[in-house]
Amino acid sequence: MTAENGAPEPPEPAHPVTGLDEVVHQRVRLGILTIAHEARRVEFGYLRTQLDLTAGNLSKHLSVLDAAGLIEVEKGYEGRRGRTWITLTAAGSTALTDEIERLKLLIARVETTDAPEDR
Repeated sequence: MTAENGAPEPPEPAHPVTGLDEVVHQRVRLGILTIAHEARRVEFGYLRTQLDLTAGNLSKHLSVLDAAGLIEVEKGYEGRRGRTWITLTAAGSTALTDEIERLKLLIARVETTDAPEDR
């Protein structure tokens, strides 16, 4: 389409949902990234408890995030017990921020749209 002055109109921006990151947006992984953002460094057992997951399920999600470069996984010992700590990388922080911004755009669209019965 063209504007009244003959200049082409810019294309409509894509719907905010098209920018959601499948790696980040999954419920458990979004929870992991959010908790890691809040805590700066979080222990595996704490994540497992907070997100109500089995160790195996949490490990799989951590592997996905680690492979994407969004978290760093550090294994070590606290006393005689083996521990695993998770920290958010700079890329992980950016991905989380981008995801939250997309979600805010979606929320704004819902809040500014009339309910079906009001149309």
